Amino acid sequence: MASVAIDQVHKQYGAASVIHGVSVHIEDGEFVTLVGPSGCGKSTLLRMLAGLEDISGGQIMIGGRVVNDVPPKERDIAMVFQSYALYPHMTVEENMGFALKLQGQGKAAIAKRVREAAGILALEPLLGRLPKQLSGGQRQRVAMGRAIVRHPKVFLFDEPLSNLDAKLRVTMRAEIKQLHQRLKTTTVYVTHDQVEAMTMADKIVVMRAGRIEQVGRPLELYDRPANTFVATFIGSPAMNLFEGKVDDGRFVLDDGTVFPLPAGTHNAQIRSYGIRPEHLAISDGEPGVAATVQLVEPTGAETMLVAKIGNQTATIVLRDRIDVRSGQNITLSVDQTKVHLFDGAGARIS
Repeated sequence: MASVAIDQVHKQYGAASVIHGVSVHIEDGEFVTLVGPSGCGKSTLLRMLAGLEDISGGQIMIGGRVVNDVPPKERDIAMVFQSYALYPHMTVEENMGFALKLQGQGKAAIAKRVREAAGILALEPLLGRLPKQLSGGQRQRVAMGRAIVRHPKVFLFDEPLSNLDAKLRVTMRAEIKQLHQRLKTTTVYVTHDQVEAMTMADKIVVMRAGRIEQVGRPLELYDRPANTFVATFIGSPAMNLFEGKVDDGRFVLDDGTVFPLPAGTHNAQIRSYGIRPEHLAISDGEPGVAATVQLVEPTGAETMLVAKIGNQTATIVLRDRIDVRSGQNITLSVDQTKVHLFDGAGARIS
């Protein structure tokens, strides 16, 4: 195991700059996810960490050793790709042991490590099969097993669950997290799925356009997003954001709709009012925010409403089963202790 330090790393392709001075420290044994929309640079950063891409500036250290010019095979890392990258003509056992064979290790040592990894991943019955005889989830476990047998200092995962169906993604997500808890190997995991990031990571790095927007523990990012981008990217459904201004201790939208502000809030720089869907509720006869229901989506445990508030649309998540219909006028109450306020540039104020 080893810590990873990424210090002021840049990446350019000709005149085009895609990574702009990124810095992040990953502790020994930590599980860190790099998350962000497609094209934000997270996979490029992972590939630079692996040595598959040259860096244009800055420094990368693994276990205290600068690896800028170290070939991938000498970095003591193991990477799991989205495409599995299994050799189709090799059995599961041969795929898992191939890297060890290239290292010149003996047959007995290879077999021992392969059997250990197969036991961890419940692959023993599949060792004699070819990749084409496996399901998507089984192939992904083989790819993980091939990484485990090497006993690397760092695991790198590049969107490994993207090719799986929704139910299998949930299962594999749990398996990867349990694997990390068992092996305690430093792990860097790239995903565009913020639910994966929230449920798996010790620490999340949110990226946009080749820059880091915020770094923190999952619930830190959820409860105190640094800006409107993080606020709407982390959380599903996304945070509701309303544009307006502060007037006489209230937040007023352009159409005149009024939202309550936490007591003592008078900052004239506030331009965006954020509230998560679960912090809105249907008011029980008390003054609140007028809304018109547009869509009702019962999921069993929760009921999700899409409603029109002034000229903007909001999502409300309710724990209770309620009898409301599309087109119905309702009044919403806001949990003022959960309000998020941002300035005109999108930076957090409160």
